[in-house]
Amino acid sequence: MKPKSKIITAIISIAIIYCFSTMLIQNTNQEITTTTNAISNQKIGWGIKRNDNHEQPDLGANRLKVLSENNGIAIGNKESKKIYLTFDQGYEAGYTKEILKVLKENNVTATFFITAHYLNTQPELIKQMIEENHIIGNHTVKHKSMPDLSNEEIKEEILTLHQTIYEKFQYEMKYMRPPMGEYSERSLITTNQLGYTTVMWSFAYKDWEENNQPSQEEAIKKITENFHPGEIMLLHGNSKTNANILPEIIKQAREQGYEFYSLDEFEK
Repeated sequence: MKPKSKIITAIISIAIIYCFSTMLIQNTNQEITTTTNAISNQKIGWGIKRNDNHEQPDLGANRLKVLSENNGIAIGNKESKKIYLTFDQGYEAGYTKEILKVLKENNVTATFFITAHYLNTQPELIKQMIEENHIIGNHTVKHKSMPDLSNEEIKEEILTLHQTIYEKFQYEMKYMRPPMGEYSERSLITTNQLGYTTVMWSFAYKDWEENNQPSQEEAIKKITENFHPGEIMLLHGNSKTNANILPEIIKQAREQGYEFYSLDEFEK
């Protein structure tokens, strides 16, 4: 081959390599951009549309889809009369001792989702929960809406509490409940990457206002009429009504053929 031909061939080869490399870089960048853009940070608020006759409620197909795709749970097997009892514990109002007493007397295991404030002010109650084989869940440090935070802030909110609990009690948390029931696809992905299962609920009622409590009769009626298979029941530990009616709730659930299980025994 003549020198001039070799030069032309080399130039063509370089041009081909350059074009291919440029296309590869562009495609890679496009893929990264597409992947990033595909992760939504749209805030999703939890909602429940109750059904009659103890059927499972409608939790919203889209909400459930995003949750389940990121290993979150909100309701169990519709053929199994299991109830998973959970409490949110933002602060102590003086009723948790009684709640723990009732749970122990009735051999019921519950999950308590705590904040950093609860940990800092009630370490003895948390110690009792652990010793009595209840589950301690992560309700974050400052109870902020997860979609409003950056990924790093989400990690800090979850892992700071995680580490503190471990240092104090050698207890490893693994369940997380988003404050205010708000999440996004992005926050769920970040939570899942930390090794946590996001736990929502299939029953709750207005029990959290300490100075505006429902009557015991009203609360019992609301809770018992909405028992359903696979129920994740959310109650608040600062509710005097809940502390007073808990024995009756457990009794009526069992009379209707339901039994209480821990989240570690969750059945999809």
